[in-house]
Amino acid sequence: MGNEPAFVSTWLALAKLGSPVALLNSNIRSKSLLHCFSCCKATVLIAAPELRNAVEDVLSSLTERGTTILLMSKHCDTPGIQGFSALVENASDAPLPRSLRGHITYKSPAVYIYTSGTTGLPKAAVLNQNRLLSALAVLSSNGITSKDVFYLNLPLYHTAGFIVGFIGCIETGSTIILKKKFSASQFWDDCRKYNVTVIQYIGEVMRYLCSTPKRDNDKEHKVRLAIGNGIRAEVWREFLNRFGNIQVREFYASTEGNVGFVNYVGKIGAVGRVNFFYRKLFPYTLVKYDTERDEPVRDANGLCIEALKGETGLLVSKITDIAPFLGYVQNEEQNERKRLRNVLKKGDLYFNTGDLLKIDHDNFIYFQDRVGDTFRWKGENVATTEVSDILTLSGRLQEANVYGVQVPGHEGRIGMAAVTLKKDARVRWEEDVSACGQLPAVICTTSLHKDTGCIGSNWDF
Repeated sequence: MGNEPAFVSTWLALAKLGSPVALLNSNIRSKSLLHCFSCCKATVLIAAPELRNAVEDVLSSLTERGTTILLMSKHCDTPGIQGFSALVENASDAPLPRSLRGHITYKSPAVYIYTSGTTGLPKAAVLNQNRLLSALAVLSSNGITSKDVFYLNLPLYHTAGFIVGFIGCIETGSTIILKKKFSASQFWDDCRKYNVTVIQYIGEVMRYLCSTPKRDNDKEHKVRLAIGNGIRAEVWREFLNRFGNIQVREFYASTEGNVGFVNYVGKIGAVGRVNFFYRKLFPYTLVKYDTERDEPVRDANGLCIEALKGETGLLVSKITDIAPFLGYVQNEEQNERKRLRNVLKKGDLYFNTGDLLKIDHDNFIYFQDRVGDTFRWKGENVATTEVSDILTLSGRLQEANVYGVQVPGHEGRIGMAAVTLKKDARVRWEEDVSACGQLPAVICTTSLHKDTGCIGSNWDF
């Protein structure tokens, strides 16, 4: 489902039942859809009417597994798919027995959110009830109250939109203005129309807003605070100069991670600042990282070497009872890849964020880059091997090497694929590119070029 009131009401109803919910990206199709659905052992699929075709594409596979499929409409003439709205209308309005959720504890899974990791298809990161309750404080700790009007245009199936935006507003009692999708041209008109006081962003959102034609009323609004992550320093400055004195609360966090930072003081470019008490509760450090070998640098004793002030290092956070790593569902191999052992002393255990950060001499923390076989583009984490696997499905490609490439003036990295043809294979551009249809719709090929002995495929969101 996309950003719509039915998403909100459906999740709240399922939460009341004590049912864990897997938030599926509404853009995924075919192989990725089946994988995401099955890896968390889901038994019921609820889909919006506009996604009916995507469901029908995998209907036979779902019905073979005994899946209950519900479409958010009164009726559906497709065998195997039931109309959900009609079932709701005929359901009893009597209070539900508490026994339905009597088995739920703080450690019970509440939500599965999908993230692209270092290899393969998306992985379902587990958020338990305790993690969800902890997330309630994100907005209130930034001074957001029930008097605020919160503009939410990020996807609800992602951590930022769901946890920070939606769940945060439940705790504060703030009014949510739910936008189906981001529109730079409508953004400020919406803010004025609905008296928005708080906006949420990812880095690209701010850049898009700054790229719109300037207007005389750019500073005429009631927005007082912007909260999000991924804004570049130069865009941050331009945003403030153009749209007025808005507090920007840049933060760092990850769906499956056990550490996070918030820049409360508005230091441009920083994601937070070292806090003595926080570091005692949630021990973390930056360790030197060899980007060529794709691994931390270790000393003669096999321990990691901490990065110095002003030096870029890999962020690792100690796994403890109050800062656990809950991992991914049915993916112990990837869980182990995220665990880093013997970091500062023999036998210790840390979470490997896969992110390079830097701490300056004033203790401000700055995000630098990602490591491994993933990159971030337009707010989406992309696993290079997932794209490679799909590209080679045509049968004509011997190898597809996918990697991220920096683009001037843009956040993150755009995807590039260097591919090698099999012997005697001929290029069929349309068929080779059509294989990308199994990837999320936000990934599409934009240009192709041929070079000596190889073909390059440039694609982006």
